[in-house]
Amino acid sequence: MVKIEELKFDEKGLIPAVVVDSVTKRVLTVAYMNRESLRISMEKELTCFWSRSRQELWLKGETSGNFQHIVSITADCDRDALVVVVEPEGPACHLGTFSCFENPVWQSETRHEFSLEGLYQLLEGRKRDMPEGSYTSYLFEKGLDKILKKVGEECTEVIIAGKAEDRRETVYEIADLAYHVMVLMVEAGISVEDIHRELASRHIIDHKVKQEKMT
Repeated sequence: MVKIEELKFDEKGLIPAVVVDSVTKRVLTVAYMNRESLRISMEKELTCFWSRSRQELWLKGETSGNFQHIVSITADCDRDALVVVVEPEGPACHLGTFSCFENPVWQSETRHEFSLEGLYQLLEGRKRDMPEGSYTSYLFEKGLDKILKKVGEECTEVIIAGKAEDRRETVYEIADLAYHVMVLMVEAGISVEDIHRELASRHIIDHKVKQEKMT
């Protein structure tokens, strides 16, 4: 572990901190810490920054309630910048948005960013707008029974491909299954974060079980 004394603060005693959501991996904000705010952050497990405009310590969420619970803090190779991974309770931006970074400047026409959260939002849009000719809209129109039937069919396809030890086909079928499961999630109002938190809790339990078996 890197000690605070080993970090490189600038001439004003500050170090930039890039705050990242632990689930979505999106950058929430970029702020600055000094030695005292970093110490408080580590003690409270809540982000605390140094406000350059007000020249005072600033515990994120103290007035708004939008606390950021710290999962980890990592220094870069030069030890002059930090990445702070958090579980946010609310919006990160003072404007009320999830992230401070909500204003696109440029985007490639040939390369596209993919995430499960982005796919989930796309599926939500299909359910809301129900565009004609969309297979996803068709599933939502037919309802829960049709969606569940497709999930069952895709499970079977994964089993067949897996049993055949056909890696390429197995990847293809798992992707199909994942898509239909996410359609089910949208239909049931289950978020990607809900699944993430459930898996995280099981990881902790599994870790404890392994420890118990070793003792």
